Amino acid sequence: MPAFERHVFVCHNVRPAEAPRPSCSGDGKSELHARLNQLAKDAGLGGRVRINKSGCLDQCEHGPMMVVYPEAVWYANVNAADAEEIVREHLVGGRPVERLRISDACLNAKDCPHRS
Repeated sequence: MPAFERHVFVCHNVRPAEAPRPSCSGDGKSELHARLNQLAKDAGLGGRVRINKSGCLDQCEHGPMMVVYPEAVWYANVNAADAEEIVREHLVGGRPVERLRISDACLNAKDCPHRS
């Protein structure tokens, strides 16, 4: 089997309601993951793009989060309604969806203003 052209990781981390940081998935389910999978399949990306559930991506204050490799494009505050645009523009067209990208100032930054 040839290597995947892109690998998508969608955070499924669940924390208790009283946790100091939020969860990307409050109930362990992800409409986003399911929608991305279906749209990628419908677009004929079956053996070319892999959509995976992931554990915590450590960007909790910006969740739901996902990242697309090999480009290392991080998307923040993504929901199932954004999936069609991500598949069409990024996974098929090769153009990241800029409006959903997390800012470089916040990615892995301890001093991001959104961090608790």
